Formats: sequence, C-alpha cells, structure tokens
Amino acid sequence: MRGAGGSGGGLGQFFIGLIMMCSGFYMLLSAIIVRSHFGMGMRLFSVSAGGGYGVTSGMILIPFIFGIGLIFYNARNILGWILTLGSSAALIFGVISSIHFSMRPMTSFELLTILTLAIGGLGLFLRSLKNYERDH
Repeated sequence: MRGAGGSGGGLGQFFIGLIMMCSGFYMLLSAIIVRSHFGMGMRLFSVSAGGGYGVTSGMILIPFIFGIGLIFYNARNILGWILTLGSSAALIFGVISSIHFSMRPMTSFELLTILTLAIGGLGLFLRSLKNYERDH
C-alpha cells in the first residue's frame, strides 16, 4: 500500500502533521493584528520641490476622475486609460503601504505552543512524504 503522496511514508504522520501545521499557522495568523490609517487626507508621497510638497490620497482621485471622464467620452483615449490605471495603482499602493502589522499580547507559553504546532506539524507533514522503502 502506498502512503501519502504516493510515497512509502505513513498516512498517520501525514494527517497528524497536516492537522498540527494547519492549527499552528491558523493560531499564528489569528494572533496578528492588522491596522490601517488610510484616509483621504493621508500623505502618500512627498515631493521635495520648493520646501516639500505632500501628495495626499484625495489628490490622487483628481486624475482618476479625469481619466474616467475621458474613457466614457472615448474608450480608445490612451490618456484616459493612463490616468485611470496610474491613479488606481497609486491608491492601491497607498492603502497597502499604510498597513501596520503587530502581534497581540500573549504569554511565551502560547507563542511556543503555536510555533511548536506550526513548525513541528510542517516537519511531520514533510517527513510523511519521504519514501521509506528506499531509505531502508
């Protein structure tokens, strides 16, 4: 009988490792707190021409509005597509760059349990895919 992944490894190790790995990484990812302070007055980019000028996220919407208007007027207008896609990319970049990740407060026992489940489960999972018939 073939084991996990068609190898000679054990099915028990495969499922125990998979359960440990999934629960450990789930607990690790659920302990991460994601915050964002994105707003229409938030400074996305700074231009240092003449004393420092900040481009806010609300100002990015101005070329977006013109681009949408140009596209609805003439869908083949390259300038409209460039304005729309460029300002959309700038907004997405601004949202992603304003994200802050932090860990929730936890005890060292909780963290060690999470890491043992995640990394131990990964090791057990990968060991189950190994072919034991060739090793012995």
